[in-house]
Amino acid sequence: MSRAVPRSRKVLALVAGAAAPLALAAPAAGAEPGDAPYAVTPLRFTVEAAGRSCTVDADLYRPAGVDAAHPAPAVLATNGFGGSKSDGSTAAIGKAFAERGYVGLVYSGLGFGQSGCLISLDAPEADGRAAARLVDFLAGARAADDGTRVDFVTRDGAEDPRVGMVGGSYGGAVQLAAASVDPRVDALVPLITWNDLAYSLAPNAADRNTPGVFKWQWANGFYLMGEGQPLLAPSLDTSRINSLGCLHFVTDACDTIRLLDSGRYPAAASEKMLAYARSVSPVSYLDRITAPTLIVQGQSDSLFNLNEARATYDRLRERGVDTRMIWQSWGHSGGQRTGELDLGNPEGSYVGERVLAWFDRYLRKNAAADTGPAFAWYREGQSDYGTADRVPPLSQELYLSGDGKLVDNRTKVSRGSRQYTNWLVPTSHSESSLAGMIGLPDPRPYDTPGTYLGWRSAPLAEPVDLVGAPRATLQVVSPATERVQDSGDAADKLVLFAKLYDVAPDGTKALVNRLVAPVRVPDVTRPFTVELPGIVHRYETGHRLEFVVAASDTAYYGNRGIKPVTVVSAPESTGTLSLPLVRGRVG
Repeated sequence: MSRAVPRSRKVLALVAGAAAPLALAAPAAGAEPGDAPYAVTPLRFTVEAAGRSCTVDADLYRPAGVDAAHPAPAVLATNGFGGSKSDGSTAAIGKAFAERGYVGLVYSGLGFGQSGCLISLDAPEADGRAAARLVDFLAGARAADDGTRVDFVTRDGAEDPRVGMVGGSYGGAVQLAAASVDPRVDALVPLITWNDLAYSLAPNAADRNTPGVFKWQWANGFYLMGEGQPLLAPSLDTSRINSLGCLHFVTDACDTIRLLDSGRYPAAASEKMLAYARSVSPVSYLDRITAPTLIVQGQSDSLFNLNEARATYDRLRERGVDTRMIWQSWGHSGGQRTGELDLGNPEGSYVGERVLAWFDRYLRKNAAADTGPAFAWYREGQSDYGTADRVPPLSQELYLSGDGKLVDNRTKVSRGSRQYTNWLVPTSHSESSLAGMIGLPDPRPYDTPGTYLGWRSAPLAEPVDLVGAPRATLQVVSPATERVQDSGDAADKLVLFAKLYDVAPDGTKALVNRLVAPVRVPDVTRPFTVELPGIVHRYETGHRLEFVVAASDTAYYGNRGIKPVTVVSAPESTGTLSLPLVRGRVG
């Protein structure tokens, strides 16, 4: 079993500017003995993005021995949310790839560090265009503000540099935004990032067209981090200040967070919120991306779960883009394991070697570089990676019996009905969302009796491995909801939370990676399907699966008013749970 690294260390480094360990410098190819491995030059650029003039603060890393006669491909990177070019993880990228012979250009994203303009959530026409102007610089087509030009980046044509991008979270989505507006970007490695911010911040696991359930802890934590940038990174740049009632974000972003915080979702405002969140998300522009993409997502991540990576992966592959996907152990919620990816020292880890091979193939044009299988996942029990040519499909269906059992055959379903009632305060706990980033203790998950329903399998006769997103079909009875759900405000619809536990023989329960599927039921008079967050988990022999539907969760907004819920089961009509199994069977 691998040793767990403290939850905060690498995750915070990628998303909020903490220090990350760096490898000792190694001479670049072509360097003379005694030479420094690379030189670093601070630069500033004035760029036009989304109708504003923005100053971008950057550092250029030039490997020793690289010049016009001996050019090298480039790696472009920026920070996670709240960070800058100087934070440990972003600087680590510039240093690590310069040590390996790549030209590095790392910069503070718009609104962060000493870069100007408002935070626009990686909008293609703002953050994407700003990145494209830096690609112009790497092509030799424009100079930095002090007149610095480069002529030592490998080119594929006039004003077309050979350039890849790598980075995590906010620094992951910007890669997709940049590639959507600039086809010169040759390779992408987005880590732990989003596909659809509407799903990320207010997920509805039953219907993405119905406003979801507000993920208030995550969303407000990042909102406060963004609004505090003028204090955290003082600057006299007036382009960083919004005069329309919002301090540091673009107005549409502020309107979205205010709507979510209000707990109200009137139709017109909700449609605007969903439209804006999606307009700055890859889901809206993936059809414009052609760059080969290696997606890396974290199994321990309640902010951007594995389903987000899967959605991006599927769409790019449908279009014929060379796309591979890795599910590593760690994400925004922690989960770091010894020996996993360190961008400051990528050799020696499975993911790091895959990243190096990806750039070797697409930036150095080494046709022999092995870019690996289509899909890989971290196996907790074995501390290694499983691989496959596709994401495993759903392969076993279980049934929700009226006696609270989870059975493997419809004929075993007992007739019965069971009920729970929500309170006006949360009665279930999955996580304290920011605890994984900043290393705070977090109470074990719990559910208060009477406010949830659970269905348990029989003890397993063999180990069972799940890899993927389980899916449930449900129908509930809630007259109190039925009377108000068509009010025109989606806040009146029923909210519930679906999740999977691992129950040990002694009765101890573990919520797999603390993940839940928030649902705002579109119509309680009809059956609905719930896509749970993707998981990778082994249920050992003698353990039980428990599928739970709960009334609330401390990390999310809940129901408006008291809405009792009844679930009725019969052999001819009952809820189901479908599992993506790669080993063993339940029951």
